[in-house]
Parts: sequence; structure tokens; C-alpha cells
Amino acid sequence: MTNNKTNNHGISQAQLDAHWMAFTGNREFKKDPRIIVSAKGNYYTDSNGRQIFDGLSGLWTCGAGHARPEITEAVSNQVATLDYSPAFQFGHPKSFELAHRITELMPEGLNRVFFTGSGSDAVETALKIARGYWRKKGMASKTRFIGRAKGYHGVNFGGISVGGIGPNRAIYGQGIEAGHLPHTMINENKYAKGMPAHGANLADELEEMVALYDSSNIAAVIVEPLAGSAGVIPPPVGYLKRLRELCTKHNVLLIFDEVITAFGRMGSNTGAEEFGVTPDLMTVAKQLTNGVIPMGAVIAKQEIYDTFMDTAGPEYMLELPHGYTYSAHPVACAAALASLDILAKDNLPERVKSIAPYFQEALHGLKGLSHITDIRNYGLAGALSIGAFGADQGKAEPGKRPYEIAMKMWQKGFYVRYGGDTIQLGLPFTTELTEIDSLMNALGETLSEVK
Repeated sequence: MTNNKTNNHGISQAQLDAHWMAFTGNREFKKDPRIIVSAKGNYYTDSNGRQIFDGLSGLWTCGAGHARPEITEAVSNQVATLDYSPAFQFGHPKSFELAHRITELMPEGLNRVFFTGSGSDAVETALKIARGYWRKKGMASKTRFIGRAKGYHGVNFGGISVGGIGPNRAIYGQGIEAGHLPHTMINENKYAKGMPAHGANLADELEEMVALYDSSNIAAVIVEPLAGSAGVIPPPVGYLKRLRELCTKHNVLLIFDEVITAFGRMGSNTGAEEFGVTPDLMTVAKQLTNGVIPMGAVIAKQEIYDTFMDTAGPEYMLELPHGYTYSAHPVACAAALASLDILAKDNLPERVKSIAPYFQEALHGLKGLSHITDIRNYGLAGALSIGAFGADQGKAEPGKRPYEIAMKMWQKGFYVRYGGDTIQLGLPFTTELTEIDSLMNALGETLSEVK
């Protein structure tokens, strides 16, 4: 029998039961739901009327702050004008305007935009483009991908195959052909501020993979310039440039997954720009629409696009048999254009760059507190590694203490992300220095309270 009794959050038990929540401990959550009912600026409001500082910008998505009137107006106008347009064989003005706007923010050479519905879709699209590219070049054996341990590339089969987070892969069985470079979170880099000094040599492991698989069988290497979901792992100085050199040397495409790093979080338009390395393909999402509407994209080099266009078939035939019902959705395009307008008008990448040093010093000011085993940061992204302690030492529960810390922070009015053995921060680009102080004070207090 359906239980329609309503709890104090205004949600019936039947409604709670019906929703199988994403990346959530459903059993724990439904015992004591954490319900968000509205958002404005850098704050959420929960169902108890409490203001909660958004310490992760949604899910790395809302850097410009919530409920921006410019985006609200753009979306409302677009829904009233053209709510949907067929994604295949027909176009609408805003998709072309947005594609061009995106290319203006890219490193030189990345100038062809393929729209998707999310970051996960963008990764799948990039992997398919990479394989298709080599087949079009007459090198059909180049099918294998190289990812990286601790990498996160979404949740579709290609993404979890090239990804390097074990729990995201374990229960799903065989994926696509993929090897993995070692991660760069090494002891020599503990408590490094910004880009760590050690670990560029780990890119040379790609040579070993080429020796094992042969470059004739490798389509692409895919990495996040800064690994986000595994706990904010900045690239060592020289690491990405070495990967670029080796991919060029062995005729392998380089894909940057910038779903988290693009459009401001690193203090630049892209991680590629910030770190001075240009990939062959780039995936973006999240900040593209400021989190308002799901949207992603792949940006490709001209030569890759031209390779698909160079076909002997009739011009009406498909060059790339791929796409999504919601590719270049007109409402998403309107949201993205408004989001990029805000990024430029408010000069948000520069604002990130200006307050990042303060954030860095405040975050590293927690060093020495109980339970912290490492601190990492770049731009407005940061993470604490939390060691198991007390009764949990030696147990396989690395996520228990971060979960407890995050829940205590929620009770204090701060939303932070817990994942694996880390607490992760992705501050809004509009964060004030006093808000950074409040957040760090609450973290310090919480760390002293968790036993």
C-alpha cells in the first residue's frame, strides 16, 4: 500500500521511495532527507529555512552564483519564442551564435563545436570522434584509449572505462579497451600549493604503454587538466606539456576533459589556456550554462573536422552518424549565451585569479589539524585528504570520516562535497573573502569535533 504521509520536508514517503537518487546513499538519505528548496547568489535555502553556503558551486556548475536574473530572463524569453527545435537536419540561430562564442574562448586551433546534453555525453562523443577519425584516416586499428588512475570522465561506458575511480567501474563489468596512466598524487607533492613540483616524469609512462600496445592501436589519451572528482589533483609542472609532446610523437590524439575546469574555475577560460597546452579535442559542460540547463560540448581541431567532411559520398549524407535529441537545445543555448555574457561582463576568470591566493592560504591554514593528511588546490578548487582514525584505523571505510565531516558542515550551514577519502571545495567565483573565512573556520571547528 502506498504511504502518502508527508514528512516535515513536505515530501510524502511514497514520493521519497519513488526516486532512485544519483550518486547517493539512498538508504541513509531517506532516513533524514536534506532538501534544498531555493537558491540565490552563493547560498541555498533548505526546507527548514536555513541559509547554506554553496561551497561546491552546485556540482562545480554554478560559479556565477545562483538565480542570475540575466540567465532567468534569457531562458524565459527562449521558452516563449522557440522551446524546442529538431536537433537533426535543422538549425536555429542561437546554436551557431553559441558555437562561435565558445570558439572565441578556446586556445587557437580548437574551432569546431559539437553539442551534447551533458559532460558524460561529451566524453562519449569525443571518444567516438577519436575512433572515427582514425578510421577515416585509414588506421582502423587505433581503437584503444589511455586514461589515468583517479580520472573521472562521466558515467557512460566509455567514460567509466577510461576513468580511473574503482567504485565507478567495479559492478559494471567489461567496458571498452583502455589502459591507465598513474595518477600524480604522490608523497613528494603533499601539501603543495598550486601546481606541485614533482611528477612530470609520470607522463613518460605513456612511452611504456606505447611499447605495450603499439601506437598503431591507440586512438587517444584522455585526462582532466586538473582531476576534480577524485579530490582536486593539480597537474605537476611540465606534466601536461610532456603528455602533449608524447601524443604528438606517437600520433595519438590528446583529449582534455574540461567539464570542471572550463569557463573560469582555473582563473582562465580553460585549463588548456591556464596550463599552456592545447589538446586535439576538449569536452566542456557544467559552467557552460552556469548549471541552469544540462548541456555539454566537444570542441575539435579544424583538421579533425575536415577529415570527417572529406568524403566521397553525396553532400546530404551524414559525415558523423552521432548526436542527441537535445544537442544544441535552444533553451540550453540561451542559458549558455547568458552565462558566457556574465563571465565576460563580470570578468569572472580574473576575479577567480585575484581571490585564489587568499583561498589557497586559508585552505592551507588548516594544515596541522587532526585527521588531515594532505591539502591540494588550484584556482577556486581545493581538497582535504582525511585519514582514517580512532576505531576506523585499519578498516576499509575511507569515506566514513569525510561523510561525517560533510554532514556536520551541512548542519553548520555549509555545503561541501565528500568523496572517497576527501572533502572537496569548489567555491563560487562570486565568493567574498569573508565567506572564505567563515567556511574555513567552520571546517577547522568541525575537524576538531569529529572523533
